[in-house]
Amino acid sequence: QVQLVESGGGLVQAGGSLRLSCAASGRTFSTYAMSWFRQTSGKGREIVAAITFGGSRTWYTDSVKGRFTISRDNAKNTVSLQMNSLKPEDTAVYYCAIAKLPYASYTYNSPEQYDTWGQGTQVTVSS
Repeated sequence: QVQLVESGGGLVQAGGSLRLSCAASGRTFSTYAMSWFRQTSGKGREIVAAITFGGSRTWYTDSVKGRFTISRDNAKNTVSLQMNSLKPEDTAVYYCAIAKLPYASYTYNSPEQYDTWGQGTQVTVSS
């Protein structure tokens, strides 16, 4: 059974930075695309960044382009999200997620391709 454990959330002032990490177990990590989602109260979960199984391609939602960077270390079974120039509107619970099927290269940025999430980590950006 796959398990995802996020860490690194917290409280930061606007303009600051945070780095989220996610440790995965239970699947052959290096064959699955990974992503980060976020959710605010009263809203659905949205995908904000994704990375292919080999790490050669990344995707970002428009609101975080140029500020967030997703990366992965297949040797350590981890995926990270570096968040810079944070804004109050980035406040949310952030979840890492693993794709349903291995080797998803063309659909890795589609939310429907992800079926398992971690427990989430809170990110709060104060103005």
